[in-house]
Amino acid sequence: GLIMDGVVELGIIGSNVLEETCLTRLCIGAPVSYTILQYLDFGICRLSLSTPLDMVYSGISCLKNARIATSYPNLLKRYFDKKNIPFKPFVLNGSVEVAYNSGLADAICDLVSTGATLEANGLKEVKTIYESRACLISGTEKDIVPEKKKIVYKLLNRIQGVIKARESKYIMLHIEKNKLNKIISLLKGAEQPTILKLSGNSNKVALHLVSSETIFWETIEQLKSLG
Repeated sequence: GLIMDGVVELGIIGSNVLEETCLTRLCIGAPVSYTILQYLDFGICRLSLSTPLDMVYSGISCLKNARIATSYPNLLKRYFDKKNIPFKPFVLNGSVEVAYNSGLADAICDLVSTGATLEANGLKEVKTIYESRACLISGTEKDIVPEKKKIVYKLLNRIQGVIKARESKYIMLHIEKNKLNKIISLLKGAEQPTILKLSGNSNKVALHLVSSETIFWETIEQLKSLG
């Protein structure tokens, strides 16, 4: 809300909270304007429907006219409206998982990470309705003065640099010249490597390259087999 009302220029927020806020503001006719600058690598969770452990769940239609407790009524309503299934929302701000055992609801819709809290309260996750993660957001381009835009993009570049570095591996190998092409072909998606001569050994070279971490771990055994 602070971004959309022009109080601040930047914010970090869970995309679930952002989406719920947007839906709430649309309902009351408030302005909804923002820009997602970057999704971040934390706050990863999902908004899911959960039912009692002993309930036989065969599909979302099982919850027709059910009383569902949640802290995200608008996201829940949007999902059920798309399915054309009526339900009864029961809004709670926190401790949603206790609603079933307290007799307040037939099912719940809440954020899930590991599912341990659900199990402790006699519930099971049955359907994910929204995938969430933290994101960096700002006002629209026209809402930020030029002086502050420079600061925003400087910060964004630094964040993106950290994210890219985390996803990469710097690899250094001593390999035989006749295996060079095979090794480079294994590391598809990598940048062009740096190849250096080795002092006192004309049969081998030193190979330095930056590779995607995923590619590296998938091919490490093949690299070892090539020596």
